[in-house]
Amino acid sequence: VAQALGEGNSNLPVGSLSGTVRQYTVQSSGKLMNAEEFKPLIVAWRGDAPVRLGEVAQVIDSVENDRQANWFDGERGFVLAIQRQPGTNTVGVVDAIRKVLPELRRQVPAAVNFNILYDRSLSIRDSVRDVQFTMSLTVILVVLVIFLFLRNVSATVIPSLAVPLSVVGACAGMYLLGFSLNNLSLMALTLSVGFVVDDAVVMLENIVRHLETGKPPLQAAFDGSGEVGFTILSMTISLVAVFIPVLFMGGIVGRLFHEFALTIALAILFSGFVSLTLTPMMCSRFLRPGRHSHTEGLYGRAERVFDAAHAFYERSLRAVLKRKGTCLLLSFLILGATVWLFVVSPKGFLPIEDTGQILIRTEAQQGSSISNMTQLQQQLVAIVREDADVAHFMSVVGNSGGVNYSHEGVMVLTLRDRSERPHASVVAQRMRDLFAQVPGLNTYTSLPPPLRIGGASTKSLYQFTMQSPDTATLYRDSTLLLQKVHALPGLQNVATDLMLSNPEVRVSINRDKASALGITARQIETALSLSYGTREVSTILAPTNDFQVILELEPRFRDNPNTIDLLYVRAPSGSLIPLTTLVNRTTGVGPLVVNHQGQMPSVTISFDLLPGQSLGSAVEAVRGQAEGILSDTINTSFQGTAQAFQSSFAGLWLLLVMSVVVIYIVLGILYESFIHPLTILSGLPAAGFGALVTLSIFGKDLDLYAFVGIIMLIGIVKKNAIMMIDFAIGAQRRQNLDPQEAILRGALIRFRPIMMTTMAAFMGTLPIALGHGAGAESRQPLGLAVVGGLLTSQLLTLYLTPVYYYYLDRFQQLLSRSRGGKTPQWEYKEKYGKPHSIPG
Repeated sequence: VAQALGEGNSNLPVGSLSGTVRQYTVQSSGKLMNAEEFKPLIVAWRGDAPVRLGEVAQVIDSVENDRQANWFDGERGFVLAIQRQPGTNTVGVVDAIRKVLPELRRQVPAAVNFNILYDRSLSIRDSVRDVQFTMSLTVILVVLVIFLFLRNVSATVIPSLAVPLSVVGACAGMYLLGFSLNNLSLMALTLSVGFVVDDAVVMLENIVRHLETGKPPLQAAFDGSGEVGFTILSMTISLVAVFIPVLFMGGIVGRLFHEFALTIALAILFSGFVSLTLTPMMCSRFLRPGRHSHTEGLYGRAERVFDAAHAFYERSLRAVLKRKGTCLLLSFLILGATVWLFVVSPKGFLPIEDTGQILIRTEAQQGSSISNMTQLQQQLVAIVREDADVAHFMSVVGNSGGVNYSHEGVMVLTLRDRSERPHASVVAQRMRDLFAQVPGLNTYTSLPPPLRIGGASTKSLYQFTMQSPDTATLYRDSTLLLQKVHALPGLQNVATDLMLSNPEVRVSINRDKASALGITARQIETALSLSYGTREVSTILAPTNDFQVILELEPRFRDNPNTIDLLYVRAPSGSLIPLTTLVNRTTGVGPLVVNHQGQMPSVTISFDLLPGQSLGSAVEAVRGQAEGILSDTINTSFQGTAQAFQSSFAGLWLLLVMSVVVIYIVLGILYESFIHPLTILSGLPAAGFGALVTLSIFGKDLDLYAFVGIIMLIGIVKKNAIMMIDFAIGAQRRQNLDPQEAILRGALIRFRPIMMTTMAAFMGTLPIALGHGAGAESRQPLGLAVVGGLLTSQLLTLYLTPVYYYYLDRFQQLLSRSRGGKTPQWEYKEKYGKPHSIPG
């Protein structure tokens, strides 16, 4: 029959006829186009009568693979998944698809319905919309902070202009660099709103302070800008320097935060430029003496509150400076606590977001038929159809759609709008509990990760792979490890790709007997393959597609192992030999598949995390169990997301250290000193301490976003110290003050701009820390880290920085005297002449 099908359906080019006048193309009717045309095909002759294919077989038009089934909302259907090309815009691709859908609907039969199962652009649009709202709210809060401190409309508008100009400048730079407006770049713009006003606020506040001494606006603008110009330059360059190591990071961290770092760096550079040019010019034109303060009403009360805070800070700072040794010891304790918190804090990678989708993988007993698997999964379908939070769902059973075997299946649920349901994790847990009541079926329910990073296609997200050429040892030890991992607290959806219990029929060929009858092993295996496989014996070449012609036995002849005994093989003499006389048949179990990783046999154990559990703790727990069970001949490694987590955090520690080193080098160049950059960086432990404590209080892991927030704190916190120290250095040089008096004056005079810039950064990050809206799960750890670090560092660095300045300045003078040199104050006098007085 197979030979007749192959020879009876032919589509060969048969040539042409060429005469003296005309040329004819020869067309033959050798090709067959559908099942009806195959039925008259003669497969044999018995006597003088032909045996046609329709007499010995059921010839039907069917599907290429009938060992899989798809359902959409409980009805049979097909699912078409469309994935964008790298570098293209998801929203643009979706809009283009929606534009052509009406035309496609007109081209298909009326009985075919089109439905959208899942649209990834919806969550992206919602997330971008929420980020835009957060950004708008941030601008309002930052401007309100400036207004409450300055209590003057003109003085508020001037630094506020730095926000739109910096954002527009950053967007122009993004356009030139080919960046897109995505969650990370928009989050960078949102965060920059709280920082870009810092430079303008410092400039404005210093000009206002000169204006208060009675100077005309133009002179106040010249004097004030000249006094803090270097301070602003130092703040801008050092803050941008924080992100330099991020640009050179490789791996997933580098790709993920490259646009983020460049976007926020562009905004900061534009803000520094605006603060040094536009801000003093507008101050000289629009600020007027006597219009910057009020003594009555809300303005007056705000002024009295600030004066009271300033007076309290002065009293407390003088008290701290009398107990400098105790304060220094406290800073060392904070440093130790920060290091300890870094070590013990739960580590995470990327937060799982609510994208409105739930993925469910199902698994029945190995060897289950497609019919049995379909019946089991239909019980899950019945449960899903009754859930009010599910808008649409897809169900697949068999070898299709990422499902590899007949005993496996997959379901994808699309949930209703976020405003109409609880969080997707709550729905997933409810589904998990309901599915557990279905006997004979294991289910693995999870939320799709925002970013799937390599690894094999497994039932769970995080993967631990074992490799060894010794498969016996590999299978034995991995089975023991699977039992131990199942028992670990904090894990769920523990699964393995090891399948050793698949029922199988073993056919052993009696080669001597077969050879005596003139039958080869190839003939026997060909008979088995044509009977029980899905072997293509011919092809129908249609104008728009190719269709396989598949030969197989009727279902009733392949439903149990005993049907093999009904097969015959034709000997060279023409007689039919029963297969039972040529083979020995036994049944048993064996591996369904032998997986390989890097050309070596492998077994992968996958797992998910329970809510509230950290990936770092889970990775350590799994590795600890593996070290106590696996033989030395087995190589182990985490794959996919778990591997990216390990490599990323190893790189993040280096990134943190490099950020500190780069800032130290930049500050050392700006101040031409090895000592004062240490003073500026002395507040970093307090910021890290506050960030880690805040994450712990709110139950958040130290993940990638939180780590980036801590790196940002390095740039933010040192701005307060720069404002104090830059003033103190100038006071020492110009007035020959001792270090304690100089830093005391610097701290008190720069108290207002420090409070303003810190509160602006705090308000700029607070909406992100509140964590509302689509995609907030990712942004919230970064916001919490920055908010917590700002609050703690603001409280502590106002006192710690003056103490460190005193001790390190004394240390610098001691080094200078030990080298036979002079103190910095006398060096200044000899170089520049008589000291000049400064305001305040």
